[in-house]
Amino acid sequence: MSYVFDVYYGKVPVQKNVCDLALYISLFPQLIAGPIVRYETIADEIRNRRENAQDITAGTVRFVIGLGKKCLLANYMAVIADLVFAGDLAVLSGADAWVGIIAYALQIYFDFSGYSDMAIGLGRIFGFHFDENFNYPYTARSATDFWRRWHISLSTWFRDYIYIPLGGNRCSKPRWVFNLFVVWGLTGVWHGANWTFWLWGLYWFALLLAEKLTGFAKKLGVFGHVYALLAVLIGWVLFRSATVSDALLYLRAMFAPADWGSLGANYYLQNGWLMLCIAAVCAVPAAPHIHARLERSSGTAAQAITAAAVLVVFALSALSCIKSSYNPFIYFNF
Repeated sequence: MSYVFDVYYGKVPVQKNVCDLALYISLFPQLIAGPIVRYETIADEIRNRRENAQDITAGTVRFVIGLGKKCLLANYMAVIADLVFAGDLAVLSGADAWVGIIAYALQIYFDFSGYSDMAIGLGRIFGFHFDENFNYPYTARSATDFWRRWHISLSTWFRDYIYIPLGGNRCSKPRWVFNLFVVWGLTGVWHGANWTFWLWGLYWFALLLAEKLTGFAKKLGVFGHVYALLAVLIGWVLFRSATVSDALLYLRAMFAPADWGSLGANYYLQNGWLMLCIAAVCAVPAAPHIHARLERSSGTAAQAITAAAVLVVFALSALSCIKSSYNPFIYFNF
């Protein structure tokens, strides 16, 4: 679709070589899980890409980082999230509910960004340079900021190929609201034919509309992070729940719990607190910040530490793959 649109809008010339077009269509990033690579992004590299040692090294490192996100973090968070959501939601305690949705938020982030890292890394090994798909979304300060950082390729695809052609915000206010509604309605449907996805899309539509009409998120200051995280977690409850009634039961447990005490939450925290902490740290740009400081002080030391860390992550990921059962990327379900 992006090829047809890009040719129609005159962004790229018609591809007259059927093999080159087939190469683009058959590329692994074209799986709907993303990153959604537009034709215009790699039109030139289809014919003129050059593989080199620097790109192969950088691509390999990026692939291993994505592999570690999936095997070491996402899979571990999935165990906690699945146990909580598989339980009896009618008697779910507040503590269990919060632990479960935080684990799911970390699971879906590392699962999806891990896949994107692996795809970007593989592409770079073969000379393709794909755009970033995530930019530490859990550091966002508003719902609008979150969607500038989460699944960037999907957000920009809907913006450029649906929202703007409909008129964007350069129209009357009622038409603008309608355009926003269409985009988020389609975003919900894109993830699956389930009422929970419809409700999830409408939830983000209402929240983004409120932010744009009132500007309240900009007035929150540092509390914007708390508001954004809370909004995201509520959204993930809708996204993860099998039915709307399950989502309502889960939200009731989070915000109006009949019981805050929980043996389950204590068990999860006692046995998984270290991995939860590691996952939380990896969800913010702590590692890039440390790496940048090391490079400024000693480039050689930074390279040695990076190489050692990559080898350790690869070894642990390989052991995890051998030990665990089949664990596909959950985002393929959507």
